[in-house]
Amino acid sequence: MKNLPLSRLPLTALAVGVSLAIGSTALHASSHREAPMITGMPKVDATDYYAFRSYEPGREGYVTMIANYVPLQDAYGGPNYFKLDDNALYEIHIDNNGDALEDVTFQFRFTNSNKAFALPVGGKMVQIPLNQKGGITTVNDANLNVRESYTVNVVRGGSRSGAGQAVTKMDGTPTFDKPVDNIGQKTFGTGYDAYAAQHIHDVMIPGCANPARIFVGQRKDPFAIPLGQIFDLINIDPLGPTAGGNTDTLADKNVTSMIVEAPIACLTNGTEPVIGSWTTASVRQGQVIDPRPEGYGNGTRQGGAWAQVSRLGMPLVNEVVIGLGDKDRFNASSPKDDGQFADYVTHPTLPALVELLFPSAPAPTNFPRTDLVAAFLTGLKLADGTVVNQPATWCRPRCCASIRQSHRLPPGRRTTSVSPAETSPAFRTVGARATTSWTSNCGSRWARCARSPDRPIR
Repeated sequence: MKNLPLSRLPLTALAVGVSLAIGSTALHASSHREAPMITGMPKVDATDYYAFRSYEPGREGYVTMIANYVPLQDAYGGPNYFKLDDNALYEIHIDNNGDALEDVTFQFRFTNSNKAFALPVGGKMVQIPLNQKGGITTVNDANLNVRESYTVNVVRGGSRSGAGQAVTKMDGTPTFDKPVDNIGQKTFGTGYDAYAAQHIHDVMIPGCANPARIFVGQRKDPFAIPLGQIFDLINIDPLGPTAGGNTDTLADKNVTSMIVEAPIACLTNGTEPVIGSWTTASVRQGQVIDPRPEGYGNGTRQGGAWAQVSRLGMPLVNEVVIGLGDKDRFNASSPKDDGQFADYVTHPTLPALVELLFPSAPAPTNFPRTDLVAAFLTGLKLADGTVVNQPATWCRPRCCASIRQSHRLPPGRRTTSVSPAETSPAFRTVGARATTSWTSNCGSRWARCARSPDRPIR
């Protein structure tokens, strides 16, 4: 089976920022368990965030945003697998005027409903312990024991002060189904690819003239990195082959993706072509453990205001730029307040650590690192005046860490050719692992099949 390409870093600014941040050593990673508090809440832990202009023929007027959550999912993680938190609020925020405040927000809420399948055993009806009682081929299949569904609201203005409106299917239905995780080949006799593809929804976003598309489901982790060796004082040959000690730790790991492909005209403000975006997850401030839980997923009682516990825009910021004591604070903060973390960007410690480990790779000494400020915070503008992704106001007086993209620029191009089997519409779910790479704005065909426990890594 042909495989879809691995989306590395989606924007030129990200690649520039990463290379500048670590000097001559190449490091590809994002935010897997990057802060102390979030390690105890994996369901709301954002692992990657991508935003790029769609390149599929006929979709050039769209932007694709991908928020990945729940890191390091093992394909054999049953019987419960990796459902999203139905007590949490997941969001994708868009700033369309450069003031580091959200102007458009997509809010995802999830519901996990137990159908309580039971079988007659010795004259009694007894509930089964599994997610399914037979093969699964369709949306909300009759053999599926737990239905995973969700709603999406779009909020214009502040995400807590603006009024939300429901994103709906083309028939007006406001509830969407999420595919169950890739349990294995016997469960999905017709293939997980075809099953998951049924959960790509054409939708109407209030305030948008043209339809959009939404998908939420398990995908293969898009990064390739020897994760353990990297954090073991970079215990690899940074320039060596992808073999031996440099093998990809994430090759058999999955994540859960929330994906929106929306018309560019629906997100920009009409005058500023650069948008910035990021993802957050929030939980209720109060939580009490129920000592006698009853029913499915009712082990806690929660209330109070939303408290943000995860945030991701530019990759690597909280992972390897923010100091250990400020990581939880960064996850709880808003881009408008990123000035409080400026010292970590203008005087980064990672290059100095790399120099300690590899004396032949001296750290840059051009302090303050205005190059990193441009890459991570303000956006890039070339010396000749060419705007790469810097808004006209670039967060004045605030700098902020969000992924920025200019829609003056054309969609990205592939760096390698692919076979006809791969040149399929966006949202296609084919293959278990990527084998080709992409340039900036890496395109819209992001939906690679989740790794299954009985599928070999090729």
